[in-house]
Amino acid sequence: KECCLIDPVLVTVERDLEFIKKAGYTLKYCLNTHVHADHITGSGTIITKNPTVKSVISEASKARANRKVKDGEEIKIGSVRIKVRSTPGHTAGCVTYVIAGDFAAFTGDALLINGCGRTDFQEGNPGQLYDSVQNKIFSLPPECKLYPGHDYNGFMSTTVAEEKKKIIL
Repeated sequence: KECCLIDPVLVTVERDLEFIKKAGYTLKYCLNTHVHADHITGSGTIITKNPTVKSVISEASKARANRKVKDGEEIKIGSVRIKVRSTPGHTAGCVTYVIAGDFAAFTGDALLINGCGRTDFQEGNPGQLYDSVQNKIFSLPPECKLYPGHDYNGFMSTTVAEEKKKIIL
């Protein structure tokens, strides 16, 4: 049974690896949605502890990784296929990972719950972010579950339909 971690962070590496081990999974990839320290700090530590794990990040991010991906590529983990959607704007290299069948997507900081990631630093571009949210995330089915990189109010997920109601773009 293969699995991945998305945006693993340093402070939870031990907890995450222990959970994976106890669950009987084999960690195949660390998928990174973008280059910001709060999203990628765990990948290097995980790979040091387990060199068979591969890091994945957008080619546009210009970051180091075992595998660099582009819009439309697929990542296979066990029987699950994950589609890469380029969603720049928060950073130039942001991506959203969409589970095959469009029932779930991991948006990093492109789309948060009730908002979007900042665009005022590190290659941020509000026009690109608008296009990314409208064309790459809001184009998913209304019932698609969205898992953002952050929520400061304790929520873990939302849906495309919920965010379309709340966000004025």
